[in-house]
Amino acid sequence: MTLVSQPDLQLRAAAPPRRSSARRLLVLIVLGFVALSLLRFTFDAGDLTSSGAVRAALVLAIPIGLAGLGGLWSERAGIVNIGLEGMLIAGTIFGAWAGYQWGPWVGVLVGMAGGAVFGLVHAIATVSFAVDHIVSGVAINILAVGVGGVMGQVFFGDIPGVSQRQSPRVPDAATFSIPGVSDALRAVEDKGILILSDLAGVLGGLVTGTSVLTVLAVLLVPASYLVLWRTSFGLRLRSCGENPAAAESLGVNVYLTKYVAVIVSGGLAGLGGAYLVTVASEGYLEGQTGGRGFIGLAAMIFGNWRPGGLAGGALLFGYADALRLRGGAQAVPALLVFVTVGMVLLAGRELVRSARRRDGGFLARLAPSGLWIAGLLLFGLGLGLGVAMFDGWGTVAAVGLGIVGLLALGAIGIRLNRAIKGGNLTLYIVSSVVLIVWSASGVGIPGQFVTYMAYIVTLLVLAFATQRLRMPAADGLPYRKGQGT
Repeated sequence: MTLVSQPDLQLRAAAPPRRSSARRLLVLIVLGFVALSLLRFTFDAGDLTSSGAVRAALVLAIPIGLAGLGGLWSERAGIVNIGLEGMLIAGTIFGAWAGYQWGPWVGVLVGMAGGAVFGLVHAIATVSFAVDHIVSGVAINILAVGVGGVMGQVFFGDIPGVSQRQSPRVPDAATFSIPGVSDALRAVEDKGILILSDLAGVLGGLVTGTSVLTVLAVLLVPASYLVLWRTSFGLRLRSCGENPAAAESLGVNVYLTKYVAVIVSGGLAGLGGAYLVTVASEGYLEGQTGGRGFIGLAAMIFGNWRPGGLAGGALLFGYADALRLRGGAQAVPALLVFVTVGMVLLAGRELVRSARRRDGGFLARLAPSGLWIAGLLLFGLGLGLGVAMFDGWGTVAAVGLGIVGLLALGAIGIRLNRAIKGGNLTLYIVSSVVLIVWSASGVGIPGQFVTYMAYIVTLLVLAFATQRLRMPAADGLPYRKGQGT
């Protein structure tokens, strides 16, 4: 007879929820795709699932995903890395310099090396000298901007036709399309058939004009998962981010492991910068990172410090940004309806969960939502009166009173929600009401909303995703050698 140990029993008991979670995620992806297909058909918003939008979304998401992946490696080892933006900048300047001279693949390697060097600086500061991680990261970002300016003058200042702020054209990495398949998918996409054409558009965007570097970058996501969660080295690295003292007591070289993690982090961010100058554009341009390092950090948090969730966050931003760049006249209203329906479903789920709670008080948990809605009504009334009067101080007074009423009732609602432990119910209900009213009012989408839609979507998703996050326990905490002995 074979005895089963308690750990084996625990592992077996934990397996079904994991399979259930994966099944639930697959169902949500399928339902979301069907919803996008229906919206594309209803609003005649072809860009929602077009091959061009998918291809653009992938190109825009890769640098963000690589920066986030670099942050994942660093923070899983316990080192906060907000210097990802600076490491991206290093990848762009050094990648462009090497790329226009010796080709894109040399540029990729040199860009990775540039980011890795900045990662080494961050590791020396935070691991060896115990400098505050945030302070070191900010210094890295400032240093990278200065280095970029100086190196731009050194690398490109004497080249005719360019300047220190812009490099010569860097050759693109090799691209490929699958013969026959790409044309067939394009033909199906052009027919406009519900669901089938949308699926053809998504697949066509993945297999048409795709850069080899894009494929390699995408493969780094499962590769990082396998290394960090399926190898002994990954276990040691993650233990340094959870409990470095315990890891050291078991013989792990905590300092060396942290150094490796942060250097790899810089190399991945540098690869994202090199991708920007070889695939996403045709060379280096000052300021072209555009805060993608910080957005990558946000994507990592959205993904709960996991590679799969991180990739989803990067794709979300890339997709929204692609729709913006391609002109969102039809796509943005369709997305607004999509978000509204999703928020209503979330609100309904929270209502059911709240009603099933055994501690009672369901009506009391609805009170904060009522206060917020009343505050919004006061604000709308004040805005309406102000527009009606339109006589200087009368308008200011009416709108001001509306804002004061919204803030007062909102503050009371927040305190009440905390007191009764209302959870996400208030957030979902109020957001649903606002989106429903906005969608039903027929008010046009402001141009500013379209321009900054990607940033707004990222902020909204982070606001709703940060409810169940768990960062590594020792992330950002100082550690000195010998604490585990």
